[in-house]
Amino acid sequence: MRRLTRTVATAALATALALVSACSSGSDSSDDAKGGNGGSLEKVTYLTSFGNFGRDSYAWVAKEKGFFKDAGFDVEIKPGQGTGGVIQTIVGGQADFGPIDLTGGLLQVGNGGAKDFTVVAAIQQRTMAGIATVEGKNIASPKDLEGKKLADTPGSVVRNLFPTYARLAGVDEKKVTWVNGEAQNLISTLATGQVDGIGQFVVGQPTIEAVAKKKAVMLPYSNVMQDLYGNVLITSSKIAKEKPEMVKKFTAALLKGLEYSLANSKEAGEILKKNVEASNPVAAAAELELMAAYVRSGNTGTAIGTLDSGRVAKSIAILQGAGALKQNITPEQIIDFSLAPKA
Repeated sequence: MRRLTRTVATAALATALALVSACSSGSDSSDDAKGGNGGSLEKVTYLTSFGNFGRDSYAWVAKEKGFFKDAGFDVEIKPGQGTGGVIQTIVGGQADFGPIDLTGGLLQVGNGGAKDFTVVAAIQQRTMAGIATVEGKNIASPKDLEGKKLADTPGSVVRNLFPTYARLAGVDEKKVTWVNGEAQNLISTLATGQVDGIGQFVVGQPTIEAVAKKKAVMLPYSNVMQDLYGNVLITSSKIAKEKPEMVKKFTAALLKGLEYSLANSKEAGEILKKNVEASNPVAAAAELELMAAYVRSGNTGTAIGTLDSGRVAKSIAILQGAGALKQNITPEQIIDFSLAPKA
């Protein structure tokens, strides 16, 4: 009798364990659809600033490390095609967030080229825009660009800001030829000798050297245009107005990924490689190491993501002084300072 009782108890226990296992398995499969607080995840589409390079790897880090999920988001990351393309895609409703160069955004708004987007945080406190070339092209200074052929995407801030840069650097822009290119192909276009230089963020130097097998020569715009911010995070004006708390949560998660990437550049490079097979993890890590000085520099304190109205006003004044803006604009027309991180 005792043996029968033990047999029944053992069977009951096995059944109970099987049920627990099944329940646990079911809850695990739904974890991906739930945030850190157990609620359902909100789907968000995020654009990188320009292709899939190390400088943008912090978005994949935020996803891989669970920062987005903990904040309540299921994020799809897609490659952007420069400032103009990112603005157009977000305003058109095909994406929710993405980085643009702030100066490029000011040029777009000040010349009637775009509207209905809102800046909510800084990514870099100084512009990283510039011209990149390689040794053997006889380009060592801005003046050497005259008579040369450069490539970039039509909506890139490097290209759109070039007339202002040329004017301040003493370059006759009419003597410089621009051709169209795509973000992911620009470096190979330079490496194969199809052009003399490309529009590129200065942190792209390690990637250029890895592809071209030559020493890169960089002409940073910041050498002649100071006080200009670099990339900033934008969303549509509709989302900024209707979902301010959602914007703040997403921004915080993304910036957490940025901070982690700067502190763990090699890991960030490997995470990028895991998600973008064609990427070079060593070059990606080197880009992040170069970018750190741009993310934390400036006059707005040490907090990542902060924006200062006075500095933005100076940027506008620089562009107005160079005749690059057709209409007057204010920082508040493009930035919602109530959504930006505080210094």
